[in-house]
Amino acid sequence: MNGGRNLEPRQKLRRTRISQAARHDHFVRIYRSARKGVVFIRTVKNNEENEYEPPFSYFFPRESEPNDTVLGIGTGFVIDKNGLIVTSEHVVRDSRTITVKLYNGKPHRAKVVWSDEDHDVAILKIETASSLHPLRLGSSKKSEIGEIVVAIGNPLGLESSITSGIISGKHDSVALSDIELTDIIQTDCAINPGSSGGPLLNLKGEVIGMNAFIAKNKNGLSFALGIDGIKKRIRRFLPG
Repeated sequence: MNGGRNLEPRQKLRRTRISQAARHDHFVRIYRSARKGVVFIRTVKNNEENEYEPPFSYFFPRESEPNDTVLGIGTGFVIDKNGLIVTSEHVVRDSRTITVKLYNGKPHRAKVVWSDEDHDVAILKIETASSLHPLRLGSSKKSEIGEIVVAIGNPLGLESSITSGIISGKHDSVALSDIELTDIIQTDCAINPGSSGGPLLNLKGEVIGMNAFIAKNKNGLSFALGIDGIKKRIRRFLPG
């Protein structure tokens, strides 16, 4: 009898270790697959000085630019193998030039082919001879509070960073200073400047949202636009 009782906590500990290892492997698989469809976006705009300028010279060659320009960064994800990319509209708004860097390190000039400022969604197009790796689009409606999620982005210009967390809330709408966004997923994933426009993924590796913004002075409070609302607005650009 004593032997049985002594083995029980060891068995639980072993199961816990196996579970943790399995989750780790799962995150690795998701990242290795999804990163191929995540891009780093760099923009040049006419604006004030930008505090995030230093990282850009490392990731992209310097160009001759007037002193009144600002360099912006963001993230996007591929939705079509022929060069269509979804990102946040505020990432590319009023940009003079947009450069997209693929997972293989190749930079491409991009252009905005569609944007919706009221819902903070934009679609970019790049020309490339090779096929891209579109991410699978899931459903934000089917996602649940408490579900584990993964975010991939380029925080502060650091490419293809992955963070994880849970869905801590779902909201029909969230009012910002000038617009009201709908179909919102609240998470505790670490999201920083440069990650806007990146994918929020479930453990199947499906995109269930697009990371959009963080609440100022509210540590750990991040928000993503649900993919269902995005799909409705970009339906004509989706393949098949």
